[in-house]
Amino acid sequence: MTELLVVDDEPLNLEIIADFLQAPERIFTFAQDGQEAWDRLQAEPSRFDLLILDRRMPRMDGIELLERVVRDPRFEDLPVIMQTVASSPEEVAQGLSAGAWYYLAKPYQAEALQRIVNAALLDRRNRHALRQLQREISSTWGLLQEGRFRFREPRHASLLAVQLADLCPRASLVAMGLSELMINAIEHGLLGIGYEEKGRLLAQDALTDEIERRLARPEQASRWAELWLRREAERICFTVCDHGPGFDWAPYLELAPERAFHHHGRGIAMARQLAFSALDYQGRGNVVQAWVSLNESTPESNDD
Repeated sequence: MTELLVVDDEPLNLEIIADFLQAPERIFTFAQDGQEAWDRLQAEPSRFDLLILDRRMPRMDGIELLERVVRDPRFEDLPVIMQTVASSPEEVAQGLSAGAWYYLAKPYQAEALQRIVNAALLDRRNRHALRQLQREISSTWGLLQEGRFRFREPRHASLLAVQLADLCPRASLVAMGLSELMINAIEHGLLGIGYEEKGRLLAQDALTDEIERRLARPEQASRWAELWLRREAERICFTVCDHGPGFDWAPYLELAPERAFHHHGRGIAMARQLAFSALDYQGRGNVVQAWVSLNESTPESNDD
């Protein structure tokens, strides 16, 4: 079962969300302001799978609640969807700065809500799967000083990301970040799936099938993406490279307000902010270097 904590000071909005998202495998818990929601989270930190949060509420507003959730390591894997009528670029930027990776503008249709909820829950499941893989990895990886790996399938990229992240502090976040960079190299670099096309494929639940179809093409048989690892005294450097045409990477380093309501396109920004101490795309964008500090438990900087 999946339990959703829905926070809104308007009872009608709570009813609409429950109606739009009703499914046999879902349980709903409601709170009418941020303070009530925070009290519920404090009482049972591991109970909820998703937080749907209104921005403007009495006692404690959505931004303050979001900031508390983001700061608390107990809620590291709790996805938060901010749903709001405050959709000006400045207000969206404030929400993004507070940690709202998923945004939904009121009023919205049932399909839009379903898509963003499905995307957030899939992200949570992927993180849990990566963490489970971490527990299965041998401690002998700690002996690795330098390595070069090639990959072309998303599952292999995820497995390799988990294995290499085990060398780092905050391994689950590093695994997420590496996985994002490596799968981006497959989807966009090797297979040429652009941003708009990926959005359409996700909406049709057809992305996995399309990846498999393109990987089966004869011209793809000899094409690989690569990851290089170099361990230094105080940090590890990861380099991900593909042989595709590259892309305009600069807009994706931050989750810009104009893309905040999309249900994909936040992976690079999340990786840069949460997983790495520095992230640097090079040339036309088909080479990216990411550094992880071995002496810090939190990212020290996102500037090269």
